[in-house]
Amino acid sequence: MSMDLSALEIMTKLISFPTVSRDSNLDLIDWVESYLTSHGISSTRVPNPEGNKSAIYASVGPDAPGGVVLSGHTDVVPVDGQDWNSDPWTVTERDGRYYGRGTCDMKGFDAIALWAMGQAAKLHADGKLKKPLQVALSYDEEIGCTGAPPMIAHMVANTDIPRAEAAIIGEPSTMQAVTGHKGGFGWDVHVKGFEVHSSLMHTGVSAILESAKILTWINETNAELAAKEPTAIAAMFEPPFTTVHSGTIEGGTAGNITAADCRFDLDFRIVADEDRAQWEARLLPFIAELDAELKARHPEAGVIMNEDFALPPLRPEEDGVAETLVRSITGDNASHVVSYGTEAGQFQEGGYSSVVCGPGDIAQAHQPDEFIEISEFNAGVRFQERLLERLCEG
Repeated sequence: MSMDLSALEIMTKLISFPTVSRDSNLDLIDWVESYLTSHGISSTRVPNPEGNKSAIYASVGPDAPGGVVLSGHTDVVPVDGQDWNSDPWTVTERDGRYYGRGTCDMKGFDAIALWAMGQAAKLHADGKLKKPLQVALSYDEEIGCTGAPPMIAHMVANTDIPRAEAAIIGEPSTMQAVTGHKGGFGWDVHVKGFEVHSSLMHTGVSAILESAKILTWINETNAELAAKEPTAIAAMFEPPFTTVHSGTIEGGTAGNITAADCRFDLDFRIVADEDRAQWEARLLPFIAELDAELKARHPEAGVIMNEDFALPPLRPEEDGVAETLVRSITGDNASHVVSYGTEAGQFQEGGYSSVVCGPGDIAQAHQPDEFIEISEFNAGVRFQERLLERLCEG
């Protein structure tokens, strides 16, 4: 018997699973699989190498071109240290809002997408669905969007399901069509020095002081970028240029010892008409030169760069299928881009026409007492109803 649940009931169930990125999401995936199965929809899991997390995707409808995939992520950020006025793992309704961790980012959309899959299964059984609807739920989006690429690759290679034409990534956009976002990539940087007493610092290597050279490069690069005339695409973003950032740093043993180690993060947020290669061509030779200089002073010293994450930008498409579809449903004809990253760029790299459009306001994401306006949630449901109508039109 099918689980004939409303979108709200599905969201309530999804939020009851505390799928913080540091923990497993398998209990949620088990439930999603059982929900889809109850509607006669087979699904495919794409587990992580450790086997404690999995993505899941499914398709319903005819083997026909022109399908749409609804993409969301199952992980949420922690609630540790946040002051909540209600249980974050229970949907609480008050003041015209649904409160709970993930209501906005982005189990609200996930629930609506799963509800739409159930409705699509009924339409398909009645012979009304002319194009397929698909759902794709990833893991580890909140820590670098690392779960989506293997899932997308699996979907592309899977000849048992029709290749969807458009991907709608349901990150909270207040149901506006977001057609571009910045890309991101970064490293964990480890500068190794050589410890000596600070009174003899000329015989040692201070990892902290040498790290300052890289941090100075960051500041100088940001100043240079801010002063440039932005390109037409860059001008769409806020700020209208690529940024380089470091948010954490640690190192050293004591005030009178040259630091043996200094670790910090370094990441780029690049506008959509730039690419990673051009920035690596600027940064990495500088790092290599510093590494060689430190090794020349002491063989134990140097700079180690470990990749942390890499996320491609979403590039605005000319007459994009996904954008055209979403605009025709929402009536939104304004241009919208965002400076944060999503899995939309990864779907675009996988060959899907992609757009970001989902209920809720990104300002509520990751906050204590996270919420989605009930009106926004309902708007998301209405969007899926209209999308199903389009898929029945052929």
